[in-house]
Amino acid sequence: MPSQLRSAVSVQTSIKAYVMVTKPNVWWLLVFTGIGGFVVGSTGGLDLGLLGLTALALACGSAGAEAVSNYIERDIDALMVRTRRRPLPSGAINPPERALWLGIALTTAGIAASALINVYALLFMVAGVLDYVVVYVLLTKRRTPLNILLGSFAGGAPAMIGYVSSRGFPDLTGWLLAALVVLWIPAHVWSLALKYREDYARAGIPMLPVVVEERKAIRCIVSTVLLLVAFSLLLAYLEPRLGLVYTASAVVTGAALICLSLLTALRPTMRNFWILFKFTSPHLAVLYAAMMVDALL
Repeated sequence: MPSQLRSAVSVQTSIKAYVMVTKPNVWWLLVFTGIGGFVVGSTGGLDLGLLGLTALALACGSAGAEAVSNYIERDIDALMVRTRRRPLPSGAINPPERALWLGIALTTAGIAASALINVYALLFMVAGVLDYVVVYVLLTKRRTPLNILLGSFAGGAPAMIGYVSSRGFPDLTGWLLAALVVLWIPAHVWSLALKYREDYARAGIPMLPVVVEERKAIRCIVSTVLLLVAFSLLLAYLEPRLGLVYTASAVVTGAALICLSLLTALRPTMRNFWILFKFTSPHLAVLYAAMMVDALL
């Protein structure tokens, strides 16, 4: 292979590693919920410039927090089959401190961009980053099965940031938008932990399915799914801008999610754990896409 081609391939591989260390498969959905919150909060037409600034703040803040978490968790990532090929345990980014500095730079940019929006966007951005990096990753993930509950505010923060960016202040609708993500997190994370509980146990991470019997963990998932669907319908009832498109989407996808969680309870197999996990992200994306359609119409 010619040296110039080798160099180009090396640069491409390096860029991919730095992108992957931010976990784009995670933060894209958070940014999407933030955009959904912005659209629902808008009155009198969309401010596209403000929308762009909000999306930039959310992308930088979320990606930066994920990069920092990847740096902090590089030791346990190396122990887990699911994560050992990530950029830091695999050595694709070396020294690993480069990922830390990237994360700090992106997080700082996200906070600075949110400060340009309004004080509420800034407060929720800082609170979300601190909840994720400090409360979840540093303090609770390796210590208690309540880890994802204590760190769930970080998941709901982007939706609230988007909402207050356009509305200007938090209200009941904004809190319900954030609550949808908070209630979505247990089914998403615990269904994955059920499939990979040996991985989590090997790394010493006390996820709920690792420390309680399987059926009890599944009952917890079913309970949070029922709450999630109930809150999604409550939002349709309380927010006048959400109409038929959102309500129908909440009913159909909510019913499917309930059926999948009940199927998991009746037939607790690795395949069903995986199917439930894979359905959770599209479910949340459809809800936020539907609410944007209704709000724009």
